[in-house]
Amino acid sequence: MPENVKNYPIPSIQRLPVYLRFLKEQRLKGETGVSCTQIAEELGQLSVQVRKDLAITGISGRPKVGYQIDDLINAIEVFLGWNRTTRAFLVGAGSLGSAILGYRGFVSFGLEIVAAFDLDPEKLGKTIHDCPVWPIGEIIDMGRGQKIDIGILTVPAPAARAVANLLVDVGVRGIWNYTPVRLELPEHVVCEQVKLSESFAVLSRAITAQ
Repeated sequence: MPENVKNYPIPSIQRLPVYLRFLKEQRLKGETGVSCTQIAEELGQLSVQVRKDLAITGISGRPKVGYQIDDLINAIEVFLGWNRTTRAFLVGAGSLGSAILGYRGFVSFGLEIVAAFDLDPEKLGKTIHDCPVWPIGEIIDMGRGQKIDIGILTVPAPAARAVANLLVDVGVRGIWNYTPVRLELPEHVVCEQVKLSESFAVLSRAITAQ
């Protein structure tokens, strides 16, 4: 993982979208300012934690005044890179891949999935949620001449490493890995592993223990 990512606490980065959603709700209500205490009370956090989380974006609040909401929204979006378009290829247009393609919230994050890829002949040449589906063998040709930032990996586990290598060859700088496979990637490629089974295990244990 690049040093500029390692230097920031991952839990703090993960909380920023929660703050951002709250701030945009407040802006829709006509509010123009907000304090760490207000954010903390609304979201069940400690005020000192909110202040530390927001500080990683480089913005500073004014004592007893707080932040201008527009400035704070901008600071978070710039820090996360959500103020620009991030182009992605999705590989694996099955149930999970289709659900990701259908999630409209990615637009507000600046994520644009420009093409999907699959092996299933019944999916090829069709569109899923307005996204065209191409043969996996077309990844290299499709990526040539385009700036593709991220590969979203939703293929069956046995195909994960081979497809990840294709995405690296396209020039992606990050892979969003929804498979359970640990990928061997060049140092310059960031991998975010989505641990669905581990997350469900925690939830399942919690309700089992009730």
